[in-house]
Amino acid sequence: MTAARARLERLTPRERDVLTLLAEGGTNADIATRLGMRESTVKAHVSRVLTALEVTNRVQAARLARDTGLTA
Repeated sequence: MTAARARLERLTPRERDVLTLLAEGGTNADIATRLGMRESTVKAHVSRVLTALEVTNRVQAARLARDTGLTA
């Protein structure tokens, strides 16, 4: 298992959902609407995703999602 894949395994199923939509270019508001949660909850999930993936921004998280096959 690659290091990136191991970091991806740290995510909860809901965090993976958020990461998938983030990687598709969704804003926090878009993700909140699609997943039926508050925008503040999405922000908290995004923060945890960035920490778990050991990246500093959404673009890096999206690239990791793509590179590990989570998204196309």
